[in-house]
Amino acid sequence: MTDPRVSVVIITHDRRAELLRTLDHLAELPERPEVFVTDNASTDGTAAAVRRHHPRVRLLPAARNLGAVGRNVAVRRVRTPYVAFCDDDSWWAPGALSGAADLLDRYPALGTVTARIVVEPDGTDDPIVRELRTSPVPGPDWLPGPALGSFLAAATVLRTDAFRTAGGFHPRLWLGGEEELLAADLAANGWWLTYADHLTAHHQPSELRDSTARRAHGIRNTLWFTWLRRPARPALRRTWHLARTVPHDTTSLRGFAEAAAALPWVLRERRVLPAEVESRLRTLEHAQSTSTARRYVG
Repeated sequence: MTDPRVSVVIITHDRRAELLRTLDHLAELPERPEVFVTDNASTDGTAAAVRRHHPRVRLLPAARNLGAVGRNVAVRRVRTPYVAFCDDDSWWAPGALSGAADLLDRYPALGTVTARIVVEPDGTDDPIVRELRTSPVPGPDWLPGPALGSFLAAATVLRTDAFRTAGGFHPRLWLGGEEELLAADLAANGWWLTYADHLTAHHQPSELRDSTARRAHGIRNTLWFTWLRRPARPALRRTWHLARTVPHDTTSLRGFAEAAAALPWVLRERRVLPAEVESRLRTLEHAQSTSTARRYVG
């Protein structure tokens, strides 16, 4: 069941064993997708191991750790109409890529399809799945699933041209909730984002992660997105909400400090979203006040 419609893009950094496991899973998919791996300057022999064990993979070595921008580098080389993102600790279930491509073929205004996320090794639904299924974002009647305000890259298939036109992942955000800005720009360009419960992506969370840095970057990136795209009043409200609700520790302080230091370029690049998209974000923001997994849906 080779499917020429979808390619897979992965970014990795110093997770050789986990990446090889992911590539093993992808090599078994009936769709036989072309796989691109941007190696973000790994020092653990990742590149050599990929060349040895998976010579068909398109390996793109980077001279430094590009973060999410490594995906942009790979998408420039993608030749298929759709691109699926994958982390080095996640992989797609058989048939999921073709199922997402079918939806994108069928609905020309659909920009992204996000799959159900199953956490391994237990095989249980990620807590975010409930949030995705019950997303409050209003959408058109034709949409094949719940409308989303954002997406989780490791479980999403996108239109390649829509990704490129929106500019891909912002070079300053690096990693940590970096999807939110791109999702808003896709929506501003007229694309809809949806969740498809019948499609599956697997995630076995890596033990090699710096959760402290990721949280600081997540706070920083949320603030940057807020001031890059939201009107002044909602931006102030969201900033105040974050200041009151995040843990009052050095990690949060670091996130706020990095966000504040970037104010000059943020104001230079500021471009407020269309009113319709802003309205969706306000609906989502209200629902997220009780969500424990809010970054995945916006």
